[in-house]
Amino acid sequence: MWKRRNNTYIVMNNTIHCVQSKDGTTIGYRQLGSGPGLVLLHGAMESGLSHLQLAEALSGDFTVYLPDRRGRGLSGPYSKDYQIDNDVEDMEAILAQTGAQNVFGISAGALIWLNAALTLPGIRKAALYEPALPVNGSISTAFLKRYAQELAQGKTAAALVTAMKGAQMGPPIFNLMPRWLLERLSDRMMKKEDKKAKNGEITMRALAPTLYYDFTLVAGSEGMTERYNTIEVDTLLLGGSKSPQYLKSALNTLALLLPHVRRVEFPGLDHSGAGNTDRGGKPGLVAAELRGFFI
Repeated sequence: MWKRRNNTYIVMNNTIHCVQSKDGTTIGYRQLGSGPGLVLLHGAMESGLSHLQLAEALSGDFTVYLPDRRGRGLSGPYSKDYQIDNDVEDMEAILAQTGAQNVFGISAGALIWLNAALTLPGIRKAALYEPALPVNGSISTAFLKRYAQELAQGKTAAALVTAMKGAQMGPPIFNLMPRWLLERLSDRMMKKEDKKAKNGEITMRALAPTLYYDFTLVAGSEGMTERYNTIEVDTLLLGGSKSPQYLKSALNTLALLLPHVRRVEFPGLDHSGAGNTDRGGKPGLVAAELRGFFI
């Protein structure tokens, strides 16, 4: 249960706060730990809770803030005229309220911080785990039309399979399995998760509609790479050795563009490396690298 005290909710060892973004949208975030402020921003098909173990691993050295991006959990919905500037304004509001100067983003969250670093002077250091940055057409969003149609028809499992295949995010066996079997397995997994979901947890079924906005964000970043060479903040680029090649290409490009940058690759990890252990992450390993960078 959540206990409300003014505009703060006490939840076990962390508190829940909210802030109003520029367009009036409520952005909620969890806070835990003590020390310099650090904002951890999740990626696609995730919420702030997807990186709770990473936040806990860092909470002895930092005050960690875990926002739910728009359309998820603690935060308000996407607007009809959504664009990446909205995400940047959301993070600007959190940085202003918390005073945090260190930021970490995963995938689409990393892409948001890249854009924020262009305009927000309050960012001191930025760590980015595999930003979903298209380089010379490396990320196709052609599947979005089919995905949106399947979602509108209530075929959530089919839509997720379409998105996973389009984003090349499944394991190698994923490409060998017939589509009907993938859809059946996805549907079974969602039903199982729905039954087990506890208060406050955000399921895959609830997250499925947000993928449209994440890939809209990715599509809008095509051809924008060169502008990042003006970013002056110290930047740490992180990635896993088992991640798709298009994510490695994004890191390679940024490593050449950013003026103050260091790159680290984690052997054996993939795109979920910073997430909770139940999703294949190694949060302790990632936390050690982040701790050394931000302290």
